[in-house]
Amino acid sequence: MAIHYESGDDHVVVITIDRPEAKNSADMEHFFQLRSAWERFGEDDDAWVAIITGVGDAFFSGADLKRYIPEITKLQEQIAEGDIEEIHGYRLDDGVRAVLRGVKLYKPIIAAVNGYCTAGGMEMLGGIDIRIAVPDAKFAVMEPKRGLFAGGGTTVRLPRQISYPHAMEFLLCADLVPAERALEMGLLNEVVEPDQLMDRAHEYARRITANAPLAVQATKRSVLEGLATDMRSAYKNESAIAAEIFQTEDAREGPKAFTEKRDPVWKAR
Repeated sequence: MAIHYESGDDHVVVITIDRPEAKNSADMEHFFQLRSAWERFGEDDDAWVAIITGVGDAFFSGADLKRYIPEITKLQEQIAEGDIEEIHGYRLDDGVRAVLRGVKLYKPIIAAVNGYCTAGGMEMLGGIDIRIAVPDAKFAVMEPKRGLFAGGGTTVRLPRQISYPHAMEFLLCADLVPAERALEMGLLNEVVEPDQLMDRAHEYARRITANAPLAVQATKRSVLEGLATDMRSAYKNESAIAAEIFQTEDAREGPKAFTEKRDPVWKAR
């Protein structure tokens, strides 16, 4: 198992990409495992925040081109010939779902970027909310250098998340961008030393889990759905989401705890 899923008693899940011999790249099996990890996180009511990181000098370098391209080509042929949607549990959309493209996952995710974050790693980063990196981390949309296309969400998400000129520098030049430059461009929240990386990620997680989980998830949902539509529709959607949250038990617990000068006890309902 190269994708590890660890849950603790603090409502925080840690997902680790552990394939350092291949720079933490993914073939069909590992894309499937990563997709499954996100689905498990989404379905786990006790998991409120996820931290994702890698082993070795890479965070996630996307598809293992030596193995993935032949595998996905064979899968496409088998599915076309058999009029079926999957082979041995693998689906054509495992790759894009693994990098969080089109995934309705409103729980917060934190990236602890320990090294190279390229190709599919950059694709997945676009679906992650808080991003911390070590000084030696490198970032790149590598696909154009290989004659390929970044079809996992980057051409859509990146120009919405950082300035247009910076996004186009990433997308068109396809160069490796060092962590400090990525921070300047707005891609990251901060850069920390390697021995501080996971502690810092968990600190962010604790700050998030101190808040009501349903309110946090509703906030992320409103942001993502709002970015996908016009302002008028986004305001209408925001009001509908707010109405849902004000009907929850946690919405009553928060003001009550404040009045009683104690920490709230969230029930996630």
